[in-house]
Amino acid sequence: ELTGNYHVYDAKDGLDGYNAYKSYDPDIIVKDVDMPRMSGLDMIEKIRKEDAEIPVIISSGLTSGRDQAAGFKLELETYSQKSYLPGELDHHIKAILRRIQKTKTYHLKDIKPFRLGEYSFDLKNHCLIFKNEKLELSPREAQILEVLYANKGEVVKRKKILEQFWGSDDYFPSRSLDVFISKPSTYLEKDSSVEIITIRGEGLKIIC
Repeated sequence: ELTGNYHVYDAKDGLDGYNAYKSYDPDIIVKDVDMPRMSGLDMIEKIRKEDAEIPVIISSGLTSGRDQAAGFKLELETYSQKSYLPGELDHHIKAILRRIQKTKTYHLKDIKPFRLGEYSFDLKNHCLIFKNEKLELSPREAQILEVLYANKGEVVKRKKILEQFWGSDDYFPSRSLDVFISKPSTYLEKDSSVEIITIRGEGLKIIC
């Protein structure tokens, strides 16, 4: 609030945070994990069922790999470890909001499904369709798959993907990318002519 850039709505616990989200329609959520009544992760999981796009920053003293992996599965923008300077959080928020604004360059309703071998890739509805089977993807999984499809046959650098979707190529976003690419890779195994290949030290490539 002292920066003059934001209107901040404070919540004393996870349930209060969820109700604040419903009441105020925020642009971004900054959330702790270890909270009474409803944990931060439970709160975000509940919100994700209604809103797949709102950016979320987890700020927590819980630093284990398990805690961070659980957070990134809920499509966080970043996992910020306490303690941090207020300016650091301000920097993260500004970078995330700038990146979101830049990526809103097309309307999903105008995008037709793509062909991936025997699959139909529906970016608008975040799914792959194999014959009559619908394979659900999260919005972030679909966005990453779309980037690979747009560069099919070419290696897309991990750094490029990480900076586009997380704004950073450090350790924790890198682990998150591995999580988000695992489900699409498994789904695509139904057609042997389509494959996502991980090239160690370089990036990812889709062949189809």
